[in-house]
Amino acid sequence: MLAYASGRLVQTVLVLVIISFIGFLLVSNLGDPLASLLTADSTAADRAAMIKALHLDEPITTRFLSFFGGLLQGDFGISYRSHEPVAKLIAERLPATVELALASLFITLLVAVPAGVHCGVHPRSALAKAIMFGSIAGVTLPNFVVGIALIGIFSVKLGWLPSFGRGQVVDLGFWRTGLLTASGLKAIILPAIALSTFQVALVIRLIRTQLMEVGLSDHVRFARARGLTDNRIWYVYALRNTLLPVVTMLGLQLGNIIAFSVVTENVFAWPGLGSLFLQSIQAADMPVISIYLILIGAMFMVINLFVELSYPLIDPRVLRRKA
Repeated sequence: MLAYASGRLVQTVLVLVIISFIGFLLVSNLGDPLASLLTADSTAADRAAMIKALHLDEPITTRFLSFFGGLLQGDFGISYRSHEPVAKLIAERLPATVELALASLFITLLVAVPAGVHCGVHPRSALAKAIMFGSIAGVTLPNFVVGIALIGIFSVKLGWLPSFGRGQVVDLGFWRTGLLTASGLKAIILPAIALSTFQVALVIRLIRTQLMEVGLSDHVRFARARGLTDNRIWYVYALRNTLLPVVTMLGLQLGNIIAFSVVTENVFAWPGLGSLFLQSIQAADMPVISIYLILIGAMFMVINLFVELSYPLIDPRVLRRKA
């Protein structure tokens, strides 16, 4: 287990270094930091000081080491658009995106797992057919269409839920959360549902397919021949054999939710990383764009690392196959 975990950790670190280098190249080769950060009345001394502060007078390898060292220390550079530290901008927006992603994942687990299990165990039932028909719409409809439809129904027509913003938030010092207020909980419902629609449909279809394949396997036939009940066969043996691909998919979907929340955040005016990313693209704010891409890549790698480390806990045979 230790060798397995160490190998995955080394791979994760190497990929993170590569992602950081790509982000560094974006900052170094796109945009003009001096034109963006210096004012019209700046002197030659101000320009020289800025060049030294940004390490623009150093070789590219030295600049990358300074850039990477800054990442490790939480120094992400200065925004060209707002002239504020990028770390401050990220810290202000990160809680909103993380809470939206976790709420979306919660909805996915709450809806998709029982629905997928039912469709896999009872594929010919009327409810299973209705669920699969609905999942087609979930896979094909874009998030912004679902979001606009939800706003039209629950905000405009019924007036039950807000159509934009995060609601009232509580400052805990290290985290600003809207999950501790009534308006914050109401505000997160519609964007979380819109963001989870595709994930719910995908996980339902995956669990159904996996269960139907396991149901035709030899060990399930032997279990029936031994006289085990259908409930024990499906909910103990068959379901356990579907966990590896399902856990993998859920881990990847959590990364996708965070990375591709841009459209949903824009539709609901949600003050998260996605809306910050769009504003930075419009202003060609390369430091923010670069750090956003590095952060999303790091999140994907960390989530993937935890998913892979969970494999031996779910199925110990993974270690024997890797040996």
